[in-house]
Amino acid sequence: MSWLQLSSPCLWETASIVLQLGFFGFIILRFVHGFVSSLDQSKTRENVGQNEIMDVIVGFSYKLCLICSILLFGEQLMYILLMTRSRSETECRMPGQVLTSGITRVLSCVIALIVLYKVLKDKCSKYPLVLRIWWFCNFFMFLARAALKAFSSFTDGGHSMMPDYVDCTVLLTSACLLVISVRGKTGIVLKLQNGIIEPLLNGDSAENSEKKRNCLYGDATILQLLTFSWLNRLLAVGNVKPLNQDEVPDVHIKDSAEFLSGSFDEILNCIVQRDGTSKSSIYKAMYRFVRRKAAINALLAIISAGSSYVGPYLIADFVKFLGEKNVQSLESGYILALGFLTAKIVETVAERQWNFGARQLSLRLRAALASHVYKKGLALSNQSCQSHTSGEIINYMSVDIQRVSDFMWYINSIWMFPVQISFAIFILYTNLGRGSVVALAATIIVMTINKPITKIQKQYQSKIMKARDDRMKSTSETLRNMRTLKLQAWDSHYLQKLESLRKIEYKWLWKSIRLRAILDFIFWVSPAFISVTTFAGCIIMGIPLTAGRVLSALATFKMLQDPIYNLPDLLSVFAQAKVAADRVASYLQEEEIQQSAIEFVSPDQTEFDIEIKRGKFSWDAESTIETLDGIELQVKRGMKVAICGTVGSGKSSLLSSILGEVTKLSGTSPWILSGTVRDNILFGNSYNSSKYEETIKACALTKDFELFPAGDLTEIGERGINMSGGQKQRIQIARAVYQDADIYLLDDPFSAVDAHTGRQLFEECLLGILREKTVLYVTHQVEFLPAADVILLIQNGRIAQVGKFEELLNQNIGFEVLVGAHSQALNSVVTVENASRAPANGFSEGKSAEPTLIDDLPKSKEDCKTILCAETNRGKGNLVNKEERGKGSIGKGVYFAYLTMVKGGAFVPVIVLAHLGFQGLQILSTYWMAWACPTVEAEEVKDINYILFIYLIISIGGSFCVLVRASLLAVTGLATAEKMFHNMLHSVLRAPMAFFDSTPTGRILNRASTDQDVLDLGIANKLGWCAFSTIQLIGVILVMSQAAWEVFIVFLPVTAICIWYQQYSMPTSRELARLAGVERAPILHHFAESLAGAATIRAFGQKPRFINTNLCLVDNHSRPWFHNYAAMEWLSYRLNQLCNLVFAFSLVLLVTLPEKLIDPSLAGLAVTYAINLNVQQTYFIWNIINAEVKMISVERILQYSNIISEAPLVIEDHRPPKNWPDTGTICFENLQFRYAEHLPSVLKNITLTIPGKKKIGVVGRTGSGKTTLLQAICRIVEPKEGRILIDDVDISKIGLHDLRSNLSIIPQDPTMFEGTVRRNLDPLEQYSDAEIWEALDKCQLGDIVRENKEKLESTVVENGENWSVGQRQLFCLGRALLKKRSILLLDEATASVDSAIDGILQNVISREFKDRTIVTIAHRIHTVIDSDLVLVLSDGKIAEYDTPKRLLEREDSFFSKLIKEYSTSSKSFNSIVNL
Repeated sequence: MSWLQLSSPCLWETASIVLQLGFFGFIILRFVHGFVSSLDQSKTRENVGQNEIMDVIVGFSYKLCLICSILLFGEQLMYILLMTRSRSETECRMPGQVLTSGITRVLSCVIALIVLYKVLKDKCSKYPLVLRIWWFCNFFMFLARAALKAFSSFTDGGHSMMPDYVDCTVLLTSACLLVISVRGKTGIVLKLQNGIIEPLLNGDSAENSEKKRNCLYGDATILQLLTFSWLNRLLAVGNVKPLNQDEVPDVHIKDSAEFLSGSFDEILNCIVQRDGTSKSSIYKAMYRFVRRKAAINALLAIISAGSSYVGPYLIADFVKFLGEKNVQSLESGYILALGFLTAKIVETVAERQWNFGARQLSLRLRAALASHVYKKGLALSNQSCQSHTSGEIINYMSVDIQRVSDFMWYINSIWMFPVQISFAIFILYTNLGRGSVVALAATIIVMTINKPITKIQKQYQSKIMKARDDRMKSTSETLRNMRTLKLQAWDSHYLQKLESLRKIEYKWLWKSIRLRAILDFIFWVSPAFISVTTFAGCIIMGIPLTAGRVLSALATFKMLQDPIYNLPDLLSVFAQAKVAADRVASYLQEEEIQQSAIEFVSPDQTEFDIEIKRGKFSWDAESTIETLDGIELQVKRGMKVAICGTVGSGKSSLLSSILGEVTKLSGTSPWILSGTVRDNILFGNSYNSSKYEETIKACALTKDFELFPAGDLTEIGERGINMSGGQKQRIQIARAVYQDADIYLLDDPFSAVDAHTGRQLFEECLLGILREKTVLYVTHQVEFLPAADVILLIQNGRIAQVGKFEELLNQNIGFEVLVGAHSQALNSVVTVENASRAPANGFSEGKSAEPTLIDDLPKSKEDCKTILCAETNRGKGNLVNKEERGKGSIGKGVYFAYLTMVKGGAFVPVIVLAHLGFQGLQILSTYWMAWACPTVEAEEVKDINYILFIYLIISIGGSFCVLVRASLLAVTGLATAEKMFHNMLHSVLRAPMAFFDSTPTGRILNRASTDQDVLDLGIANKLGWCAFSTIQLIGVILVMSQAAWEVFIVFLPVTAICIWYQQYSMPTSRELARLAGVERAPILHHFAESLAGAATIRAFGQKPRFINTNLCLVDNHSRPWFHNYAAMEWLSYRLNQLCNLVFAFSLVLLVTLPEKLIDPSLAGLAVTYAINLNVQQTYFIWNIINAEVKMISVERILQYSNIISEAPLVIEDHRPPKNWPDTGTICFENLQFRYAEHLPSVLKNITLTIPGKKKIGVVGRTGSGKTTLLQAICRIVEPKEGRILIDDVDISKIGLHDLRSNLSIIPQDPTMFEGTVRRNLDPLEQYSDAEIWEALDKCQLGDIVRENKEKLESTVVENGENWSVGQRQLFCLGRALLKKRSILLLDEATASVDSAIDGILQNVISREFKDRTIVTIAHRIHTVIDSDLVLVLSDGKIAEYDTPKRLLEREDSFFSKLIKEYSTSSKSFNSIVNL
């Protein structure tokens, strides 16, 4: 060939000498620099503690490198010997140059070995850069020589000689060194004296620890940004060990939630001010927020799309060149190859940048919207709260925002699509002329199909989101009230309810996925449809079809396949994003609290701390009935104002009106935030030890802290689950006291505490530490009213009476009813006491009361573990389990479990075979057209109709395979998701209460929403694409190898490098994805807690702190999420460039090989497929990574599908008798009870018998085991030893449902469910309307319910917040009255009602349950004074158990001392009443 004759025969030797001399020069410079540096550091080196290092562990990389370097040295020596023996075997006829070249290579090998020794001696973590460059250049030098010799063998017909075999071994050795040079790591680690293996990372570990949280992205140079090499440091750490959250670098300041939230708010405010309306402002704000970054991404996407069509444009010219190689110069072929390569490089860089930019934009929008949704949640008005439950709002945060932000990636398809269509039509017009019109028409037909499909898909998405909202709302409510559901034996009913809601969601999911399968079929076959239509049009119009034109057209159609295939994705995502955006926008435009509801006046301008003039307040702004009306109130500074009234009269509403709480629906309940006790009290304020100690003493928490496992650093569970009601109440009061405010509003602060603690709170807190503060307190405890400066009596939303205690008593218009009821209760205690004691044993009025039960009962640390769950860590006080996070690669068991979930995986091989059939038929159809059509126009085409007919038949066969594959994938994927959902649902709802106590609700909801969404709509396609992209990649390589098998010379080492890159980056990507999943749950958990305590947060002025916490949590999620996608782009960029190298080599090979060795049509076919090699290989790796990331959701759901279950609900062989229990006798036999194996017993050696049809009162200090006793009867936790018998039936032998359904229980915390009054009283629909009305009348709710138009269908909102706390407690009593079981368990059942209603309810209970066993826990002593027996518990043991009369006969009994305190209160209170 002419170009070879013009080139120098000694070119290779010359290049080799230059390379080796360059290597020598760099080594000398490095040596000089190292020698100079060592002079300055010689003294420092003496002080380094080398004696700490015991051993150096040499890794596999270094050993392999050393072996290869020695082999290379030996091979070069052998090559010199062979050349000196037979000089004729080399092309170069200059012996001196050949010898010089060989000697320099041998010397270079010797120097390399010396450098390797130095690497080991200095314990370097990486090979020197100069050595890696030398290995890299050597490989391509030897590769070029092998290629030249192979070409000579083909052209000259020579045979292989000994130097040729040496060259082969040299090439293999240098290929190994090439892989090592790319990796760069030596694998050398140090073993220290303490046995720690310390990997040698980039420099000193201390330095790394200081820099590990730097923003790597922000510090990157332009070159690093283009190549993503700024991520190298993180990948190096992640490859050595699993990453932790602390090791993930920060996001850039412009990607931080604080910056993004501020920017979004600023944009939104500007738009609202400019337009004067907020109706469409959210959409405009989102547009302005993303437009700049989106425009940059769009430009890069257009460049990428344009570059991708250069290849198809050049294919016709390339095939023509190959067919006319004998008359064209090689230079023109190399220019064509250069054009292909340049376009692919530009495409790769632009594509990777816009992909990463789109993910970055997605992160920014998600962070901005998440912060805005959170802020909105803290400011919602009352009506907004009613229209959006907490479950729905959490769904906005977890699902909707994610879908809106995901659209930022797909939005670039909108700009790329017209560019791709335009370029495709241009290329087709260039090659086919008028035939391109037919192609355009076929494309438009395919596009037209989308309009109705898009409309239907959008409707389906709306239905799916609505169904998911309903399911998540019900799931959240179920999890939040799980204890009540288990106690009432309603868990099975609510399980069925959730399953029925899932059925509705499944119905719409199936319709959507079925439509998606049809779309998949249409768009997979669209290239075949367009190509058949176009070729048929060309035949009709008489346009000659050559191999070049056909292959160019097919390559163009194949390029069109991506935008056409992505179109259903785009349409689906657009439909989802539009629905989600509408929902978020609607929520963000909801009404907020009126900031103008309260007017703040400077203290020097008024003498009143609180003043209300002609106040009218209503929870519902549209209602004509005011909650409060005609309110006139003036409270001077420092006054103590008591507020009393009957249940539902408006007491709590008055406090809410003072706060400006238009959004509040009921009175304040104790709101406890997850965290430590101290965090809950400080509530964002700085810690002042003296002030803190004074506060906890005044709030009677000192003794509790002594008993907690870790004092005030004990962790509180979700919603204070491990605290008693009294402890939660006092912690909330302490939080208020520590704030040192001017005005305190306390809503029934004494309801959940015993008498002694209540009096201590009143005296030391309200009258002590708050003596100079203005305090308004709602209370049902009448004994705390006389000390108030002013008492407000609320009746029917109006202030009926105002005055001091004595004044109100004399008015005789309602106040005396409350006081009289309380006096009657106290007198009942005195009567019993006097009847049980001789007069000599009495005490005078002036004598101080003896120490009470609260002071004298023994105390231990086990007292306060009554409600602690199984996971409490006694050393650290941790309650909540750290979320389980898998480490390392996803286990094969996870993949196997998913793939075999439906029919044992029978459909999986069918799906794979269907795609194999499609891929094979697609290649066959392309090959058929390339083979049948001539390479030049001059050749005559025989029977073109037959050719097109065969092509059509093959295409139809491929289409059928796609239809089978798409249908089976859709069916199998959704069926698997459904089965995994049911497994998780059953596992979670059958879990013991210990699981719910130690697992935040947000963690479970995250799996039920985000992870389940991945299973429903994502994971099946991701796994399918793993198989499909693998098959496609293999197909491309096979086609290329048919044209030129020599491509494997480069393809094999490049593939090895690709696999290494994938293995190198996968550990980091996987752990980052896991961290992102783990860090998502705290956002939802914090949001849910904030929604529950929004009123408290506002009242304490803590909105900025909670908003900042939310921003920090969003950043914690953004950090691993951002770097995970950056790691994917890092890998994709390198794989793309390596594929471009293979593509370039194949083009050069096709140009260089003689004409007789290649078929132009086959070569054109190879190029047609090779154009997409980088895309296919990227898809291959990307799909593997994506699938593994998505499989984390499967892993997380499987974790919650194997929770240890409670005992069976029903045991058929041990069903209790039909009328069981009859008498209601309860026997405890040596009962020992604990909440976990590592915790001490809470109940110890309890042996007693509760006679049937008797009333038993249970008393004892907080944490003594009272509630635990009731939980033991209901088997919330199984006993450690002993047993409980009810009517001679061992309750541990029967099913939980048989047990709990035959007990009536009224828990301490009243629970109501969203729905109606009827459904709250009778969720199982077992009773008639008459029975329900009878129960309502008995529990004093009948008249209230009748006032509503809907009667029994009256609405109950989430948590029952449109009913007062007292009314909720009455509803719980109504449930017990309906059940009419032989055993009634009462746990502080009337703590939240006034004394008058309490007295009525006690009479109702006594009357309705007179022939039943009643076990009552109460802090109001008069509720147990008339019991048949009294049980006193202390430290989990029986302190006393006898009749009240006998216990009172003993003055030293604990019960007797408790009665003394009450009688003292009675005498002092009655003395005031009788004045």
